[in-house]
Amino acid sequence: MNPGRVNPVDIGKTMTDSLDYAKDAVWGKWARWILLIVSTIIFPLILGYTLEVYRGKKPAPEPANWGTLFVDGLKLFVIQLVYAIPVFIVLLVFVGGGALLATRGTPGAIIAGVGSIALGVILTVIVAVIIDFIEAIGIVRFARTGKMGEAFNWGAILDRIGKIGWGPYLAAIIAVFLVAFIIAIIVSLIPVIGIFLVFIIAPPLTLFVARYVTLVYDSVPPEAAPPAAPAP
Repeated sequence: MNPGRVNPVDIGKTMTDSLDYAKDAVWGKWARWILLIVSTIIFPLILGYTLEVYRGKKPAPEPANWGTLFVDGLKLFVIQLVYAIPVFIVLLVFVGGGALLATRGTPGAIIAGVGSIALGVILTVIVAVIIDFIEAIGIVRFARTGKMGEAFNWGAILDRIGKIGWGPYLAAIIAVFLVAFIIAIIVSLIPVIGIFLVFIIAPPLTLFVARYVTLVYDSVPPEAAPPAAPAP
């Protein structure tokens, strides 16, 4: 299926398409919504389902072939874990090391430990953001090819981002993550039922982000086939 062509520079248009996609996927389709909520709890299922979105399927498909979704979701989870390794390393070295240093109890050690922790938090956020930019394209490549190695094909990933345009790509990804984060925070702050509502909106919010990233990825026109060689 043609997943659509939306210029990632036009963030508003991309947002609108993605919000409509997520809404149409669950609104009025209560059985599907409930299944996706359950899939969010059994997280490999929702991960596997989002791969269908990354493959460009529109409208959102019915959840089916649960075994395949579970296996695909586990593969995606492994990919996400690998991408998270640098973040874990920064946390361990700076935050963990700082906390250990602070336990020595001397004023100098405490000051150095707190400084290390603060630096670690800042570096962790920076590293996580950089990884998210690369990982988003890698996940789509995995979804399209079915090959886990393609999620780490740095050359192809950077080439794709270059074709989209580094500026438009970074702006688009920052925008969608901010919107998703703000929505989740606002809902979670609703008294009494906020945490419960987060679980309710998790599936459409996940589909919204996945659809958005898909449109950004597909904003690059397909390359034309090379001309046929002239007949002898």
